[in-house]
Amino acid sequence: MKTLFKLALVTGLILTSAAGAFAQEFTKGTVKKIDAKAKKVTLVHEELKSLEMPAMTMVFQIGDDALLAKLKQGANIQFVAARVNGKLTVTQVK
Repeated sequence: MKTLFKLALVTGLILTSAAGAFAQEFTKGTVKKIDAKAKKVTLVHEELKSLEMPAMTMVFQIGDDALLAKLKQGANIQFVAARVNGKLTVTQVK
């Protein structure tokens, strides 16, 4: 019975951590500059918890033209950033 309980507990922990890994957290930011030709955006952003990065101003890649079209200089946005092929990339915007 103890073995079954331990197995259930471990399974629950694995599922919880896997769900957390796929949960994407939006971060607030302000669009400072857009370089459409290079598909890059400079953002002044709050702490990026998922990337363990403090609040700062930095340049991100934009992999999707549809996301790039949503961005306007000076706009306040919420975004998700991730490391894609080793580069910090904005993957979602709202």
